[in-house]
Amino acid sequence: MNMQASLPGKVKIVEVGPRDGLQNEKESVSAAVKTELVDRLSRAGFANIEAASFVSPKWVPQMATSAEVMAAITRRAGTVYSALTPNMQGFEAALASRADEVVIFGSASEAFSQRNINCSIAESIARFESVAKAAKQNRLRLRGSISCAFGCPYQGEVPLDAVADVVGRMRDLGCDEIDIADTIGVATARQTQAVMLRAAREFRLESISGHFHDTYGQALANIYASLEVGVSIFHSSVSGLGGCPYAKGATGNVATEDVLYLMHGLGIETGINLDLVVDAGQFISAHLGRKGSSRAGNALEAKRAG
Repeated sequence: MNMQASLPGKVKIVEVGPRDGLQNEKESVSAAVKTELVDRLSRAGFANIEAASFVSPKWVPQMATSAEVMAAITRRAGTVYSALTPNMQGFEAALASRADEVVIFGSASEAFSQRNINCSIAESIARFESVAKAAKQNRLRLRGSISCAFGCPYQGEVPLDAVADVVGRMRDLGCDEIDIADTIGVATARQTQAVMLRAAREFRLESISGHFHDTYGQALANIYASLEVGVSIFHSSVSGLGGCPYAKGATGNVATEDVLYLMHGLGIETGINLDLVVDAGQFISAHLGRKGSSRAGNALEAKRAG
């Protein structure tokens, strides 16, 4: 039986290292290094790079240079450069920086929402109405990101209906794409399929993306499980940048090099040059003074050095 026939022939990989990855790093990274990282990733051929976050520098000091980075990067035609925008102030900054897409976010876990932003899920998403409206008026892409869709550090299990509810709210705000995120990396393959299929009852499957963390080493298995049910957009972070703030010592985002190695092995088109991504991973890891977290990246680099 040929299983490959049931998998998507092409996927979009959203590179989140410059934003989601670096914001969780303890070491401060200069605007020049961030700019070089984004430029290297652009040259590798990504269709979407999460490059900036316009949040208060008091809360996320790593992202304080976002405007500087957005002004300095060499933009590649065909690449969407995204920015996280928590409010209208953030939206105005993203607009001024010529972001192509703004990202709003909410949690599928009521406990997580209350603990992190002191309000309910419904209230948190209602706060984005003005941002969503402004994005549409300015013809920017709008992406919604749903954290803790597979599990929560405070409440544990997250019901499927809770995920579906937030997907519906994000859809009603006019999101072009919706991310289903495993923030603490606890998801397993069957659970992943159940969540993705439930989300697809509220929003078109081709615009749903999987954002998996590798805390328990399940990210690639969950990505494959997502492919099996037709998901074709995935988030990953070059060199596995970014820890998981809710699990001590745990790895964060799944490494882009590992995801690309999987996709290319399956014969799935990505449009991305893996060698250039390995170079970008080695570049940023050297600046952080440590070995990268990507197994495929490190193996390919060792093979080249051999």
